[in-house]
Amino acid sequence: MSKNDVRIALLDMNNNHPNQGMRNIKELSKTFQDQSEYDVAVEIFDVRYKNEIPHLEDFDIFISSGGPGNPHREGYEWENRYADFLDHIWEHNRINDNKKYLFLVCHSFQLAVIHFGIANVCKRKSYSFGVMPIHKSEEGDNEFLFKNLPDPFYGVDSRAYQCIEPNQQKIEELGMKVVALEKIRPAVHLERAVMAVRFSDEIFGTQFHPEADPIGFLKNLENEKNKQAMIETFGMEKYLETIDRMNDEDKIILTQAQIIPRFLQLAAEQITKKLVFD
Repeated sequence: MSKNDVRIALLDMNNNHPNQGMRNIKELSKTFQDQSEYDVAVEIFDVRYKNEIPHLEDFDIFISSGGPGNPHREGYEWENRYADFLDHIWEHNRINDNKKYLFLVCHSFQLAVIHFGIANVCKRKSYSFGVMPIHKSEEGDNEFLFKNLPDPFYGVDSRAYQCIEPNQQKIEELGMKVVALEKIRPAVHLERAVMAVRFSDEIFGTQFHPEADPIGFLKNLENEKNKQAMIETFGMEKYLETIDRMNDEDKIILTQAQIIPRFLQLAAEQITKKLVFD
């Protein structure tokens, strides 16, 4: 391997369920691999179904996908291994100069929020699915990954659980930042959910799906549960309007083109710079 190699591990958290998000993550990684000035290697690990976890020393960048089910522990072996994985990355970055980079999507984000104890992760009153406005927090205004996105920007939301009641004291103790929140709903007297967290300079997570594209979103609407959840949330008129505007360049296409690609590019630049100076 050359000094400029960037090694990416994709953690599939879908438990052998078909999933559009994993397709999107693979495609974004492949695009980065094909267009990058660096020599990029990509490997996939099936965490929940095959109990596969990448070795920390073998990779530089990790992207951990969304997935179905309860984010709270249910007694599976992979849960302990994944918790150890989070701890190892955190500790490695605390004491080493050659940092490891991690992006957490939806289910993985919920697992990390629970693991670090920074918010209450609980079941929603109803399943949420749709293209939602996502609002930057004050600290999110300065978030590098959001730099080219408007406020609010749009992302695909697909979840039965939510992260609410952030523990501000714990967040500050750990040096984390809540950088995005759920849409503002003046008529709904419920706390807005946390939608993105800057866990550290190297670790970032989103409750929404920044990898999503229009093809995958429309494919997911073939699932009756998703279709009904969206109609119940928005009403039929808004549902039809959303479908009609799915290819708008300023909505999920923009979000997909910005967040994960910027994460990969920044991580690669930092990794290879460190290798060059070493």
